Amino acid sequence: MKLHSNVPEGPLAEKWTEYKSKMNLVAPNNKRRISVIVVGTGLAGASAASTLAELGYNVKCYTFHDSPRRAHSIAAQGGINAAKNYQNDGDSVYRLFYDTIKGGDYRSREANVHRLAEVSTDIIDQCVAQGVPFAREYGGLLANRSFGGVQVSRTFYARGQTGQQLLIGAYQALERQISLGKVEMYNRHEMLDLVLVDGKARGIITRNLINGEIERHSAHCVVLATGGYGNVFYLSTNAMGSNVTAAWKAVKKGALMANPCFTQIHPTCIPVSGNYQSKLTLMSESLRNDGRVWVPKKLEDVKAIREGKKTGNDIPEVDRDYYLERRYPAFGNLVPRDVASRAAKTACDEGYGVNKTGLAVYLDFSSAIIRYGKTEAHSLGLHNPSEAKIKELGTKVVEAKYGNLFEMYEKITGENPYKLPMKIYPAVHYTMGGVWVDYNLQTNVPGLFSLGESNFSDHGANRLGASALMQGLADGYFVIPYTIGQFLSGEIRNDVPSTDLPAFAEAEKNVRDRINKFLSMKGGQSVESFHRRLGKIMWEYCGMSRNAEGLKKGRQMIRELRDEFYRDVFVPGTNEEYNPELEKANRVADFLELGEVMILDALDREESCGGHFREEYQTEEGEALRRDDVFTYVAAWEWDDEEPKVHKEELVYENVELKTRSYK
Repeated sequence: MKLHSNVPEGPLAEKWTEYKSKMNLVAPNNKRRISVIVVGTGLAGASAASTLAELGYNVKCYTFHDSPRRAHSIAAQGGINAAKNYQNDGDSVYRLFYDTIKGGDYRSREANVHRLAEVSTDIIDQCVAQGVPFAREYGGLLANRSFGGVQVSRTFYARGQTGQQLLIGAYQALERQISLGKVEMYNRHEMLDLVLVDGKARGIITRNLINGEIERHSAHCVVLATGGYGNVFYLSTNAMGSNVTAAWKAVKKGALMANPCFTQIHPTCIPVSGNYQSKLTLMSESLRNDGRVWVPKKLEDVKAIREGKKTGNDIPEVDRDYYLERRYPAFGNLVPRDVASRAAKTACDEGYGVNKTGLAVYLDFSSAIIRYGKTEAHSLGLHNPSEAKIKELGTKVVEAKYGNLFEMYEKITGENPYKLPMKIYPAVHYTMGGVWVDYNLQTNVPGLFSLGESNFSDHGANRLGASALMQGLADGYFVIPYTIGQFLSGEIRNDVPSTDLPAFAEAEKNVRDRINKFLSMKGGQSVESFHRRLGKIMWEYCGMSRNAEGLKKGRQMIRELRDEFYRDVFVPGTNEEYNPELEKANRVADFLELGEVMILDALDREESCGGHFREEYQTEEGEALRRDDVFTYVAAWEWDDEEPKVHKEELVYENVELKTRSYK
């Protein structure tokens, strides 16, 4: 299969502008005759649905939540990037483009990333116009802070609730179109299959999660904005309901899954606390602006901390190893996530972990509290303030910047992070892999588009912090409204397909057969138990580091687990009712297939890059060792029950030099 990226000709900085000037359009009178299905109501889905409706298209929008506002985008904390250069510190569209390409370890498509950097500036203006309450400087200008992997401040934020505020803005735009009748909203509906008519995506099959009704929905095209698949690991920072089902149904109908092994491990999560924990909590990367990461230098101090005889405060400065500052002096605590995560793993593997499990490092704000406290005291005209007064003033500054995050940490751990260093450890957070798309965000299946985290296109092998919100809104507000016209301009003479067509009947039958199979098995194990076991296999053999032997073993274990699942899973209840166990069974069955493809992708990619760290390929200093001569391509996987097949899109870099990443 030949993959065509459909990147326009011309200089990189002019591609998007030239493309918009010459692309096919759908006239306003014809837009009113065209229907679009949008699956998902996060930042990408809500922004796409509202914008397409504003343009005149008839939109049907679906979420498995009780409200579009419950989409997982609401959980994003730290911020959204944009090349505004408000800090006058040397930022530019090109620098954002370059940082993103470099941060992704040179495994993303140049043209898509440059377009993302270009439209980033428009996103902020759009959101401000919607009333998003970004933080502001004293004079009223929008504030910025730094995130990992960059040396400028380009991250706009709304305290630690940026995702929530951005989603409310997109949600308001969506609700306006719902009230005008341009968007037909389907809450509590889950997509369980994609319908192809004459090779084109023309509809979906959904299940009403309240009463179990299986429904057919048709349109001229289908847009997936359904998020990532991090919950294949069971323990992740994703909401418990986050899943891969919609995207995987597209893969089962011929769409390709690109770079599925590229998983982001976020370095600042609250550590695992027990065997029956089902969710991990992210502490925003913004905390690394002021928090310093360290472990004790002496193993006897580590032992005392684990036994509860000492706390982090009892370790003198001289006996602390600020290992990120030591290893990466140019970026310090703000190295990219993959680098920070592996460094934390190394420290813990060497025996320096600071909790009972040995899987935690410190994120310490004491230096920031003192620094801010002295500045505040000086501004208040306090001469020779006491240490207690300095800490009091500094704590108030830190509270103003990160208060809700600190409150969340204390509620979960029972420790006050203003007085004791936070304990953090890496955890699965974001997936850079996703459905393969071209420059138009169209998959290899005509009429099927994929936006935001559900596609692979912008982040390569590692996503820089504060770029997920940027991509979701860029795709929804500023990219798909243009590029979808390339396909729909050829559909203006076609009516919306009838749901009575054989393709819809066949897809509905497949969904019903699958559901009946789950309900009829009457095995002895819960769906949750299988999901937990799958997660352990994935984390152990395809987690922060991988090797050929472990990947081969992991694949065999997943195949055996999948066979056992279909023999011995127990799904109670019926289809004709609210049945969350049935929902989970559908989703875990898809994870069991996706997990195998992730392992195959990791096994096939014999190099280390970004979040994909093959132990056989590392430098003498333990850093990722890429093999650009062999692996500068996108690996796009075609599903096959026996042996999935890989197709390759070669990546061509004309504007950046391929070189080993260095943050030293």
